[in-house]
Amino acid sequence: MDILLIGAGGREHALAWSLSASPLCDRLFVAPGNPGTEQHGTNVVLDIADAQAVIAFCRTMGIAFVVIGPEGPLVAGLVDDLKQAGIKAFGPSKAAAQLEGSKAFTKDLCAEFNIPTAAYRRFTDAQAAKAYIANHGAPIVVKADGLAAGKGVVVASTIEEAQEAVDMMFGGGFGEAGAEVVVEAFLEGEEASFFALCDGTTALPFGTAQDHKRVGDGDEGPNTGGMGAYSPAAVLTPELQARVMREIIEPTLAGMRQRGTPYTGILYAGLMLTESGPQLIEYNARFGDPETQVLLPRLSSDLLTALLAAVDGALDTVSLRFTDRAALTVVMAARGYPGTVEKDTAIHGVADAEALPDVLVFHAGTRQDGDRLLANGGRVLNITAMGRTITEAQHRAYEAVGRIDWPEGFCRGDIGWRAIQRERT
Repeated sequence: MDILLIGAGGREHALAWSLSASPLCDRLFVAPGNPGTEQHGTNVVLDIADAQAVIAFCRTMGIAFVVIGPEGPLVAGLVDDLKQAGIKAFGPSKAAAQLEGSKAFTKDLCAEFNIPTAAYRRFTDAQAAKAYIANHGAPIVVKADGLAAGKGVVVASTIEEAQEAVDMMFGGGFGEAGAEVVVEAFLEGEEASFFALCDGTTALPFGTAQDHKRVGDGDEGPNTGGMGAYSPAAVLTPELQARVMREIIEPTLAGMRQRGTPYTGILYAGLMLTESGPQLIEYNARFGDPETQVLLPRLSSDLLTALLAAVDGALDTVSLRFTDRAALTVVMAARGYPGTVEKDTAIHGVADAEALPDVLVFHAGTRQDGDRLLANGGRVLNITAMGRTITEAQHRAYEAVGRIDWPEGFCRGDIGWRAIQRERT
């Protein structure tokens, strides 16, 4: 079958790499794609925010299946538009994508269906939010309700910091995403990510990972979209994974179904592992970035078959198999990220890095200019390596990073540190 993949980042390069390997895939188109996705399919110039343009392309090219990578088109309802046009698409409906599009929606769902999460209040008025914070004290968490590119959360260590975050969000710091804020209790514990493939009724575990959100070594500096990740997350033991399915994923699926908005797609649960058990921090309604870059290299079953089964409501007929090997990805970013970055700087050595065994380089923010590969974003390359352990995967990944010649780029030097500490004890 002919497939259209929507998106342009490292996640989409990993998806293109995996989808194109399926015996079910005849032709793969990626809109708009990047120089990495071009290695596995055909990039097309298409306004992915224009549903009618996407539908017209699908009809012209005979696209049988659309896979949507980023959250924006999902929250905007692209799956609904494609479905109405008779085109099969992977991802949640607009109503179901509110699990990512509105933090308040998710918190209310948790309250209604007894899904463990931090205590919270919703606010549309800055003064009321600041009074609540003053009354409850710090540390406390302030979140913009809507989509903010992974940066709409402030974990405040003081009341003043939290109140400044409220003013910033209501003052337009995150645009429309901050028109409402959620203030919630601070949770103590370790963060981890759990993924489930869902067909509206059935959920299958799709692996675990841990991300590194802070820009600097030792988890210092501002939050980013993610500076690296590894899988599996050993902290999520089989017993804890079963508990996450039982207490968080399955009640969410049942609640969404009961509300008349069944959830189909990847459900990405950001968790805090507290002394009282796993609690939901937030949901994402799509594959993670950079988590996809460590999940898919570990997937030994066919991705396309699984995604089709999810859309067809037939996940009870498939099984997912993952290798026991570990994967780790290091994000190379342009200097200045997550602030203002310089674009169009030249990158060399990608082929040398990929020549190493068990190494994949996924393009995230690059563009091709003739024979030159140029940086074209904040997060630019994802250097991914496999190994018997996280320690071995980390060693390979950083050996590959050392072969990249890009003076204007940088990366963290400690991706995987938590897992490596566990492996040493």
